[in-house]
Amino acid sequence: MAKPNRYLITKLREAASNIEAGADYSWGHVGRCNCGHLVQAITPMNSKDIYESAQRHKLDEWSEFANDYCPASGVPVDNIIDTLMEHGFELEDINHLEYLSNKNILKALPGGFRYLEKGNKEHAAVYMKTWANELEKELV
Repeated sequence: MAKPNRYLITKLREAASNIEAGADYSWGHVGRCNCGHLVQAITPMNSKDIYESAQRHKLDEWSEFANDYCPASGVPVDNIIDTLMEHGFELEDINHLEYLSNKNILKALPGGFRYLEKGNKEHAAVYMKTWANELEKELV
């Protein structure tokens, strides 16, 4: 799981708040999905910028980007992943965020363990907030 740090905690909460406040959310769009919203919070990129960067790589999903990641490639989407990793992310966090699947976060959900639905913006927001809370506990 990501290395706990204040910046990442703040950005996870910011992305969750943006989704809850009605930001355009679409799990099938690389710039408006779970990772897309976190990238928007961490970088100055908007969903269109993220989409255009991703299209140069000829892949469709963040999980594919993570699997194909090469830090020396210079490919724009790899540069985005570099930025995520500079802020504490691990490659597997990308897959977990897209699919809302990290068991440690699911166990910590308000109300207890349950599976969340990918593509459900409310589930994405609660996952990010719970993740931020778990990272914050690790800081103490």
